[in-house]
Amino acid sequence: MLNETILSVVLNDKTFGQREAADIVGGRGRLFRLVKIGAIRAKKIPETRQNGRWYCNAFDVIKHAELKW
Repeated sequence: MLNETILSVVLNDKTFGQREAADIVGGRGRLFRLVKIGAIRAKKIPETRQNGRWYCNAFDVIKHAELKW
């Protein structure tokens, strides 16, 4: 619990781009599902353009990380 609190304080104002976040959570499909259900907070700027840059909350991404063996 303490580790999660420390991570929250340190990583809550940090972000990952879409590709890096997808790599950490185990793929684009999983990232999109997690964003859709609200498990990962993400913004796309500008929202109206197809090629907008994604900003995924680093704490949420790390919390849902998937280990690769």
